[in-house]
Amino acid sequence: MHDLRAIRENPESFDRGLARRGLEPMSPTVLDLDSRRRAAQTQLQEMQARRNEAAKEIGLAKREGRDAQPLMDEMAQLKERLPQVEEEEKALGAELDGLLASIPNLPADDVPEGPDESANVEIRRWGEPKAIADAKQHFELGEALGLMDFEAASRMSGARFTVLKGGLARLERALADFMLDIHTGEHGYTEIAPPLMVRDNALFGTGQLPKFEEDLFRTGDHYLIPTSEVPLTNLVNDQIVATEELPHRYTALTPCFRAEAGSAGRDTRGMIRQHQFWKVEMVSVTAPDQSEAEHLRMTQCAETILQRLGLPYRVVTLCTGDMGFSARKTYDIEVWLPGQNMYREISSCSNCGDFQARRMKARCRPKGEKQTQFVHTLNGSGVAVGRCLIAVLENYQQPDGSILVPEALRPYMRGLERITT
Repeated sequence: MHDLRAIRENPESFDRGLARRGLEPMSPTVLDLDSRRRAAQTQLQEMQARRNEAAKEIGLAKREGRDAQPLMDEMAQLKERLPQVEEEEKALGAELDGLLASIPNLPADDVPEGPDESANVEIRRWGEPKAIADAKQHFELGEALGLMDFEAASRMSGARFTVLKGGLARLERALADFMLDIHTGEHGYTEIAPPLMVRDNALFGTGQLPKFEEDLFRTGDHYLIPTSEVPLTNLVNDQIVATEELPHRYTALTPCFRAEAGSAGRDTRGMIRQHQFWKVEMVSVTAPDQSEAEHLRMTQCAETILQRLGLPYRVVTLCTGDMGFSARKTYDIEVWLPGQNMYREISSCSNCGDFQARRMKARCRPKGEKQTQFVHTLNGSGVAVGRCLIAVLENYQQPDGSILVPEALRPYMRGLERITT
């Protein structure tokens, strides 16, 4: 959510930020609604004050034996008009709130400008992509092993679901445990087991609602979480936390549920884009002056996972046209997939500034002070378990079709060194 006062004070700066996102100026519409709502509020306050004043004058006129009818007529008109003005003020407020809720976060000044992913800027690489003759894609490897069954998943659930069996099911579980152990044991994150269903206010707080409802699965009065960013960030919903206790760092392993409404025809084979997948998430809640350093730290935490697994990757800064709705700045980590001969996203680490905090009313207060300020929130994959499974399969594939287990995972695989049929 945007600071209405900041828009009033510097509408040009607000519109410049939107222009970098490829959007038309919106300050004139915002300020017009704001002006009309404030005018309605003023009128309402004046009418209420006059109603109270007229009531006193009527009583006085009656006590003094004067004709109170003109005042009573005025009072009747006020009573008739007041609900109309109240409704007008309420409608203008709802329209203004709805407009502000639909506007994405403004990009940080150092975010590269561009219309789409073609303008993203690579900032570093780690590891050398392996030269694998006749490299196969993960679904070819998994199906050949008999441990990845898309047909069975389709029979029971339709497209974009997968059944993993035997060694691959164990490998997925091992990857998740490995990631959690590093983030909790080395990176200082607190493990959380959050709800998998949330109400609409939680999704509004993190920015999925109202704009992206089509990408969510709804069940009754709740939604299945598209990412554990939602419940983890909402741990500070409507709270005032002590500034000296920040940052708060949370991690969770959860399934994620996404309709993938806008991805028709993309990655239809395999596990790249699924309706249900596992992910280890990282969320940080910081004081405003901590978030930039925390953003770099969070990205490095995600990189550590890939380094320990020996998976080559690159880090890119997303341009203004490729960032998510709530993000102020985003680093994507893209892992090398030999079967596709390209890098694919495996983690996205975003600094949202105070954008989500304003929507959630999440604030902090320094010890001994009365004034509060909005916290900053950050989120990142640490990492997507399914995509990490894909990367391990493709980077550790052997000529005979088996999969070598990375050394870091062998303790989690009961010493298993190779996955075979």
